[in-house]
Amino acid sequence: MTHLLALVLLVGIVDSLNPSTIAPALYLAAGEEAESSLAGFIAGGFVVNLAAGILIALGPGQALLAVIPRPGAHARHLLELAGGGVTLAVAVALWLARDHVQRHVLENEGRVDRASWLVGAGIMLVELPTAIPYFAVIAAVIGSGRALPTQLGLVTIFNLAYFAPLLAILGIRGVANERGRRLLERIRGNLNERLSTLVPVLVLLVAAVLITVGAHGLAR
Repeated sequence: MTHLLALVLLVGIVDSLNPSTIAPALYLAAGEEAESSLAGFIAGGFVVNLAAGILIALGPGQALLAVIPRPGAHARHLLELAGGGVTLAVAVALWLARDHVQRHVLENEGRVDRASWLVGAGIMLVELPTAIPYFAVIAAVIGSGRALPTQLGLVTIFNLAYFAPLLAILGIRGVANERGRRLLERIRGNLNERLSTLVPVLVLLVAAVLITVGAHGLAR
């Protein structure tokens, strides 16, 4: 259980450093009615991402367990390595398409408005088909054979870790004065300048976590 929890937290924390969510959050944090808009953005994204993970775990995941024997530790570690390999391929593809990724993120940033919860939910829906780290975590959780409430709890923990930076931005904005707001604006500007390289590097870190955890498990 400790190994699985560590995997969920590590991947969640690394995957949370996602400019597609952080850049719009910084945009909202520097605007008017920042706290309510940012809270709505977080809530919309969290609900959609968590609901998707739970539906996958309850639906296709449990259906597969009904017809496929529970994998042993060796098979689970191989799945982690496979997930890391797929994520590594995604990182390479993102690097090759880094200019397109930057334009995509900046376009999402410009769409943030009063309906911030819809923007948060929309970004999660758009990114869900390519959320390889999330799928890898869900596969590891389902394959663990733990009780269903434990599986759902681990999926929830992943989402709490994933949205932790946005909650931190909300907390900082809540206590920030005018000087703090200017600092958030500068951070947003610096982030925008580095999007083309930051996205593939972060995905590469997720791949490294999955491969390291899987390889360590096999070595044991």
